[in-house]
Amino acid sequence: MSRRMPILVVGLTDAGADSLPAQVCRRIAGADLLVGGKRHLAAFPEVAAERLVVEASVEPALARLRQAWEAGQTAVVLASGDPLWYGIGASLRRVFPPEALEILPAPTSTQLAFAALAEPWHDAALLSAHGRPLSAIIPAVLAAPKAAILTDRQQTPAVIAQALIAAGLAPASRCAVCEQLGGPRQRIIRATLADLVAAEFDPLNVLVVWNDQPLRPIPPGLPDEAFRTEAGQLTKREVRLLSLAEVALQPGEVLWDIGAGSGAVAIEAARACPAAQVYAVERREVFVEHIRANLERFPAPNLHLTYGEAPEACIDWPDPDAIFVGGSGGRLSEIIALARQRLRPGGRLVLNLVTAGHLAEAITNLPAARVIQVQVNRGAPIQSDVRFAALNPVFIVVWRM
Repeated sequence: MSRRMPILVVGLTDAGADSLPAQVCRRIAGADLLVGGKRHLAAFPEVAAERLVVEASVEPALARLRQAWEAGQTAVVLASGDPLWYGIGASLRRVFPPEALEILPAPTSTQLAFAALAEPWHDAALLSAHGRPLSAIIPAVLAAPKAAILTDRQQTPAVIAQALIAAGLAPASRCAVCEQLGGPRQRIIRATLADLVAAEFDPLNVLVVWNDQPLRPIPPGLPDEAFRTEAGQLTKREVRLLSLAEVALQPGEVLWDIGAGSGAVAIEAARACPAAQVYAVERREVFVEHIRANLERFPAPNLHLTYGEAPEACIDWPDPDAIFVGGSGGRLSEIIALARQRLRPGGRLVLNLVTAGHLAEAITNLPAARVIQVQVNRGAPIQSDVRFAALNPVFIVVWRM
């Protein structure tokens, strides 16, 4: 069997071959197979190796690399910056063991951007909008004092600036667009978010945004009286806290709140975890207006409100890591079926139920669920003493994937 040679994975800056030591260039020149983007391969026109361009799908390149590795051929992969940071390195590690890869990183575009700005970056959020929805990165920008964002031809600085302003970041927020980093055409444009909205830039850029008032996680537990509602209808504080503990929302996760009522659970979840995404649906118009009013009191830019009815209203939402059901509109079994279908591995389903009939229906559909009955009594003064007033009991049903 041929001796397997480690695949050499080389990171480049915009300077191309000029950014590499001579011995690395010699190793590239001796390759049997050279893999990379068109821009990367163009940096080595004299290399006579078989060339394979990485297109939209990386799978053909991975298959050819594995074939070359198993045959003992010398293979080189060319990448941008550090291949292990939003690069091809993650894809290579899906296919190859660590000992099959020799990785020589270059400075990342983010490192080069902060160096060009003479800006410390130990406290920055490092993000990529390349082929990713903006909903996944906007909350992280809002929660960080500064952020560096890799852009692409669709998620341009202008598009990202518009999304950040729409999410509540001040139009006057400082930012910088860093183009063609590490090469002779490097350009740094300092501006405000408002300046970027109608501007165009070289596609190879990093957007840096400063946020003077980053959002911080706000522990849940607002008093019931803080929320606008109808006839006292909302998830009471004590039950809300227990339910949120069972939801256990983490940064980067997605929560669905079905039957959001006045929005107390959704708002508290979104504020407690600003880097998560919360999707709430309510079918009663008057309560949708209450949610909007409560969002004005307690802003949560990562909360997405839908006026509609579940399960239909949830179809286009991203798959959730957790689902909270505060109201089912008589369609509890359908909602449970949707949850079982859409929850991600390790997902949590938390139901708040107030009737024995709904509890029986939930247990029938979720026989392995854990059930808790919560009875809260609140102290109230009476003359020189204290009496306890009972709130309606609530069943909390918890089911995990």
